[in-house]
Amino acid sequence: MTLRVAVCDDQTLVRAGFRVLIDTTPGLTVVGEAGTGEEAVELIRRERPDVALMDIQMPGMDGIEATRRLLAGPDPVPVRVLILTTFDLDRYVFAALRAGASGFLLKDTPPSDLLAAVRVVAGGEALLSPRVTRRLVAEFARRPAVAVEAAHRLDGVTGREREVLVEVARGLSNTEIAAELHMSVATAKSHVSRLLTKLAARDRAQLVIAAYESGLMTPGGS
Repeated sequence: MTLRVAVCDDQTLVRAGFRVLIDTTPGLTVVGEAGTGEEAVELIRRERPDVALMDIQMPGMDGIEATRRLLAGPDPVPVRVLILTTFDLDRYVFAALRAGASGFLLKDTPPSDLLAAVRVVAGGEALLSPRVTRRLVAEFARRPAVAVEAAHRLDGVTGREREVLVEVARGLSNTEIAAELHMSVATAKSHVSRLLTKLAARDRAQLVIAAYESGLMTPGGS
């Protein structure tokens, strides 16, 4: 199955570079390019790609608002958004993750890592760049306004599910969670699926945010 990718960035050379890289990789293809947030929303609603590479800083509507309109609106599009940023602690990335983005990539990421990231995000199996993303999420989630907002987010989540949620927030895959918590991979996967339902999370990136916002995880660990 070929993964369909939309490339959204205001720099023509950046878009061209991503297109060549993706189109020359077996199993991946670019379905279109966008240079503004408005164009990105239009392109993604029309083409319904599997993954969208979304720059934050674009003229007019930025990548955050484009992501929000695509994923958090009344008519969400089933696309995985991978945020592109220049700095690993860009203050806007957290807002994009809360809007529904599945992860983010630095623009200087090696080509092989970018291609792997597209596949990871498309599969929804693991959060991209867990170390950097967790640091960013922790930085913003510990703010008082967020903590109050999420005070009761884990109501209804069992003790075992909380243990699994901690491991998801650490960036572990289902196989790694199974080994860490001495359970089968099928059981780990089942726990993750229940967490996604209970926390109204669309993917594992959203589970990481929930773990930090609820206070289950802290910047220093669990």
